[in-house]
Amino acid sequence: MLLAVMADIHGNYRALEAVLADIAPRGVDRIFSLGDNVGYGPEPEEVVRTLQGYRVVSVMGNHELGLISRSYFNRLHAVARDSLAVSRTLLSPESLAWLQDLPAWRSEFGARFVHGCPPQSVTVYLHAPSDNRLQRLFASYPERLCFAGHTHAFGFYGQQGGEICRCDLQLGQTSLAADGRWLILPGSVGQPRDALGWQAKYLLWDTERETIEVRALEYDVRTTIHLLGERGFPAVNAKRLLW
Repeated sequence: MLLAVMADIHGNYRALEAVLADIAPRGVDRIFSLGDNVGYGPEPEEVVRTLQGYRVVSVMGNHELGLISRSYFNRLHAVARDSLAVSRTLLSPESLAWLQDLPAWRSEFGARFVHGCPPQSVTVYLHAPSDNRLQRLFASYPERLCFAGHTHAFGFYGQQGGEICRCDLQLGQTSLAADGRWLILPGSVGQPRDALGWQAKYLLWDTERETIEVRALEYDVRTTIHLLGERGFPAVNAKRLLW
């Protein structure tokens, strides 16, 4: 099976378009989204409709949680709150219902899919976890692989022979040792914060060859930036796409 895994689209339809165009000729069997399908970007309705059309399997992100939980919405920083407030006005009732019904996590093909932190957190970040924390995390779920988002950056952690290993996740293909367990963060489609730049990131997971491949794609970022201003999103959302 060849699976595509993406995270943190954040209403950036132009970036999602580029990813789906890259996926199209590759014979991908299933597409997974790790949540935060909406939030900072200017075309949340187009993103949700496209995910539905492609039958993308998604989990809930913290920005989706902010749409349904007033208490969590109030805990978000001002830019996230303002972005969600605008996003809500651009979403149809049907799309809002789809987002609100997303589960906190999924387990398929021997892998766990979660937005924030395994086993099922929508909100907890995995920024530079310690070895002790990683040991506790690997003990908290049974699957051999786990894919998580939320940080908008790459992460690649393993457990082999009871020991923790840390690997650099770079563009291109990487083999997964069959005797290891792996926790993988694929970066962001719509608002990346990795060291490679503004291109949309996602990965391909070949379940038979035991490989992952990280891909980075250029897209029509200028139209995204224009729409952010036109639709009243915070100015910092556009600045983050230009670095």
